[in-house]
Amino acid sequence: MKSEEDEELERIKRAKLQEMMRSVAGKRQEKPALNKPVEVTDATFKETIQNHPLVVVDCWATWCGPCRMIAPVIEEMARDHAGRILFGKLNVDENQEVATQYEIMSIPTLLVFRNGKLVDRIVGVMPRQMLEPKITRYL
Repeated sequence: MKSEEDEELERIKRAKLQEMMRSVAGKRQEKPALNKPVEVTDATFKETIQNHPLVVVDCWATWCGPCRMIAPVIEEMARDHAGRILFGKLNVDENQEVATQYEIMSIPTLLVFRNGKLVDRIVGVMPRQMLEPKITRYL
């Protein structure tokens, strides 16, 4: 026969275990929303597009003037759509494997992936009000 102390100790242990399990479950669900573009490389490309429901990869190069023009637009949209759309930046000079695989001939080129599959390709610079609807339609 268990004493009252033993029963109380068991109740406390169960409550503490449940509290710990809730805490761990909550931490698993809390993924910080990325509010700026992430660097994407040949090595991280596949994992990046597969681990996020909607990914826009900005294919660019340091010497490209139009790429520098669209960069602030990409940064704004990354901030405004944090948690819903992941924006990545792929330097095509440093990551030629992905650039070759997706036949990037002109930059900037935005590759839009939904559930790991290429669903759109947007080439060139355009104002945010034209670009944003082309991307958000995949949400």
